[in-house]
Amino acid sequence: MGINNMIYKLRTTAKMSQEQFATLFKVSRQSVQKWESGGAVPELSKIIEISKHFDVSLDALVLNRDNRVVEEMKYNKIMKPQYSSLHDWEFYTSAILTEYQQSVEEGLDIENYKDLFEAVARLPKDEIKKKIGDVLFEIVINAKKKEGYKYIEPSELDEIKSLRKEFSVSGKVDEKKLESKIFGAWMGRICGCMLGKTVEGIRTDELIPFLKETGNYPMHRYIYKKDLNEEILKKYNFHFANRKYADAIDGMPVDDDTNYVVLAQVIVEKYGKEFTPYDVSRAWLDYQNKDAYCTAERVAFCNFVKGYEPPQSAMYQNPYREWIGAQIRGDYFGYINPGNPELAAEMAWRDASISHVKNGIYGEMFVAAMLAVAAITDDIEKIILGGLAQIPDTSRLYEDVMSVLDSYKSGVSQKACFDKIHEKYDEYTSHGWCHTISNAMIVAASLLYGEGDYGKSVCMAVETGFDTDCNGATVGSVLGMANGIESIPEYWKKPINDTLHTSIFGVGTVKISDRVKMTMEHIEKA
Repeated sequence: MGINNMIYKLRTTAKMSQEQFATLFKVSRQSVQKWESGGAVPELSKIIEISKHFDVSLDALVLNRDNRVVEEMKYNKIMKPQYSSLHDWEFYTSAILTEYQQSVEEGLDIENYKDLFEAVARLPKDEIKKKIGDVLFEIVINAKKKEGYKYIEPSELDEIKSLRKEFSVSGKVDEKKLESKIFGAWMGRICGCMLGKTVEGIRTDELIPFLKETGNYPMHRYIYKKDLNEEILKKYNFHFANRKYADAIDGMPVDDDTNYVVLAQVIVEKYGKEFTPYDVSRAWLDYQNKDAYCTAERVAFCNFVKGYEPPQSAMYQNPYREWIGAQIRGDYFGYINPGNPELAAEMAWRDASISHVKNGIYGEMFVAAMLAVAAITDDIEKIILGGLAQIPDTSRLYEDVMSVLDSYKSGVSQKACFDKIHEKYDEYTSHGWCHTISNAMIVAASLLYGEGDYGKSVCMAVETGFDTDCNGATVGSVLGMANGIESIPEYWKKPINDTLHTSIFGVGTVKISDRVKMTMEHIEKA
């Protein structure tokens, strides 16, 4: 058997057409045809590529010295993905140390496996790492709770409801002001998101010096492209080039924090207010491509494709299951349930449970409920307590947000409060930076210490670091709902120009005012 026959055997065993084989090795189909007919021999570089791809020795390929290779290959050689090409969010063991930390925080008894988690983290991204990761996932999913773990954190709606601490806010929806409040919530979210989008991913060891250098500390305005110069671009590790700036946009750029509000509106329009978690999962597949989703959302999307349905889609090999992703998705359910935080939180649960568990779910319920309460009061303390009333008071999220509220009420300074958040959660780790709880604490603190002032509050949320665009958006949304569109100064609204760009299929660019009108229609529908 010569090299021509070996190539044919490798290709057909892999069930590949000549076109597929040609695409894989970046040659024409005619070249593959000539190789297999014996009319031509591949260049040495191509022979090496074929050898590496099919895990066949050069001897076996060129000289046919090992006939067993092709037969073995049928079962365990070629049928594997190119792991190096997978995004880390799609390869469970890329975040295996995050999985370990997440599991410990959930109270799972897995400390005896710590050395194994750390050893696997050091392995190259290959089949072995995947297989051991599968074993570690089995350990995690079957782990028992540690004795003495003090938190009770269910993911099921009925159990969540049974652990709520009763709190009600009196008041009625003012129909005359409602549209202004809804417009304020939309615009408040978008402007706050734009403020934080420019520096999303930066850490405060660079953010604060940059703000000081550009005359924007304490933060009080957008960051502009004109703030930059060659010296600044060279000085900081953060890539300020190629970011979006308020003085160089034609409306709000595409961002997941705003996409999700529009997508929720699409879901309600398509499925009604009785939409299910399964409906949400189908909408995700139908209306955006994979790259629109990050961390827990990317894992869930890939799980949908593999056939995992909610709630398993949130749990299967998802180390990001308590990260901030769901917390940024709940606004619309608050918008369409003014004065009804319980229903807002329930809708948020239906959305969150497809990708998150426990505190990841609670974050979305908390924000949705706050917005529903903000429709009937501008009292920040009541808004926060109204949001917390929809999640278990036995949870870490409830405890930490209450600690912020207690600090504020006891006279703790703004600086001391935010310093405490930084002490508890490490912004220099992805887990600390992107966790639901750390960012929910920042949202609560910014609302409280911002004292109802839109600009002061969103700037506080952004200059604190962590997930800047998410927190600026959520704070802006709550304040816009509480105080109406008139409370947001023209300075913040002007760059947005009533224009919102999305990456949602069939939606694209929209007028914010049109989205407000649709929201009002959804509110009016029984």
